[in-house]
Amino acid sequence: MTQQQSFWQFIAEQHEKLTTQIIQHLGLTFLSLLLAIMVGVPLGILISRKKKLSSPVLGTAGILQTIPSIALLGFMIPVFGIGPKPAIAALLIYALLPIIRNTYTGIMGVDPAVIEAAKAMGMNRRQLLFKVKLPLAMPVIIAGIRTAAVINVGVATLASFVAAGGLGEFIFGGISLNNTNMILAGAIPAALLAIFLDQVIAMIQKSGYRFFQKLKYILPVIFMILGIGYLLTFVSPRTIKAGFTPEFMGRQDGDIGLRSVYGLNVNPLVVNDAIMYKAAYEKELDLISGYSTDGRIKAYDLYVLNDDKKIFPPYYAAPIIKTKTMKKFPELEKTLNLLAGKFNDSIMTDLNYRADHLHQNPEKIAKDFLIRNNLYKSPRKGNAGTVRIGSKIFGEQYILAEMYTLLIEGYTDYKVETKTGLGGTKICFDALMNNAIDFYPEYTGTGLLVLLKPTSQTISNVSKSPATTYEYVNAEFEKQYGIQWLKPLGFNNAYALMMRRKQAEALHIKSISDLAHYFDGN
Repeated sequence: MTQQQSFWQFIAEQHEKLTTQIIQHLGLTFLSLLLAIMVGVPLGILISRKKKLSSPVLGTAGILQTIPSIALLGFMIPVFGIGPKPAIAALLIYALLPIIRNTYTGIMGVDPAVIEAAKAMGMNRRQLLFKVKLPLAMPVIIAGIRTAAVINVGVATLASFVAAGGLGEFIFGGISLNNTNMILAGAIPAALLAIFLDQVIAMIQKSGYRFFQKLKYILPVIFMILGIGYLLTFVSPRTIKAGFTPEFMGRQDGDIGLRSVYGLNVNPLVVNDAIMYKAAYEKELDLISGYSTDGRIKAYDLYVLNDDKKIFPPYYAAPIIKTKTMKKFPELEKTLNLLAGKFNDSIMTDLNYRADHLHQNPEKIAKDFLIRNNLYKSPRKGNAGTVRIGSKIFGEQYILAEMYTLLIEGYTDYKVETKTGLGGTKICFDALMNNAIDFYPEYTGTGLLVLLKPTSQTISNVSKSPATTYEYVNAEFEKQYGIQWLKPLGFNNAYALMMRRKQAEALHIKSISDLAHYFDGN
């Protein structure tokens, strides 16, 4: 086994990437906050004058803030594409409510007697606003900005889902890779940034309006410098724009392997796998990491590059389950193994195509498959115990979870409870270890590289064939975790690099080595 890397060793090794992510995180936060102030404060002033607008404006801002962060980012992609724009737009929306509300509340809270005295002195509306209302309301307004800044630091971690960078790259990569050091390297700086910004803005709030007056020209400049620095981190001279998932970035059979084995450094954006295929199809990305049985390869006519130096080990799917769970549910192993050998790569790709592109329901896809293979039986509706099935958060896993549900309900007297969409490998595996689920479908390559983490020599030895990989992970899981791998399903969902077919043909790129030679020549 490899020696466990300490947190500080990880930080020392990844300090350049961490610095870039902190700059990106600050840039996202400050750019969106500056824009939110430019929009929110005038809106707050407007509704304080036209009170009939206050309920609709505050209500709309409140509704927008209730939209889940991931969903809001998803809504932004069709409008802004991927990269900084959708992330900044989403963060702007999240920052609006506290700024508008506090501006409105602060102005409305000014003592009417003070306003009357100012009017008696002959002040017009503009003078009344800038010399009386805003100075007196400023502590409340800055409190709203303070709240918005802290919110944005947290929400900005999700920007990595749309290739906008930030500390979320480490956090979500660590979750996928079962790497605590990586999670902490993203989470700790994010927490410290939130505390730092909160305290700095609190100091400005306590210093009063005059101090703010001195800073009002300096702060926007600082915000803009950080924003420009953030945008510059995305400037790349490459003619091929690449996007890899957070998990792929940190794996030996991912970006690390591409650099060490192929000498390929494509300076990729980090992007969520839910959007990277469409981004390639729409020419926002030219090269992506993907999964060899993904239905979107067929849907978007992508070309899978040949892994001619074999850095991707076999990724054969099989359910993993604790030995003691099989004793608790004696009919379970035989039932789950009904799917063993029933798939190949093309069959799984077609099923994924139905889910990813044709948007068929996973339950329908699963039931149709079982019927075609004479495996479907009507549910018994027994009461001999409840089996909890887990899955990761992509279409293939949902389909497999539905198949297992139908088989268990049709062939046994067990009930089924599904806990699908659990996120990455770490979440699913931890759920299994902590008895939150009873089994979930896993892949031999993931078990080898992410969960066992053996030496490079061991990886090389056991990756020579699907059978040796399976035998090794099954034996080691039983020994280390008391977990068994049931019989493989038959398909190999390995990592792959892919491009648009027409672009690959135009550039005469068929393999990863061809891609590396192309980059060397450019």
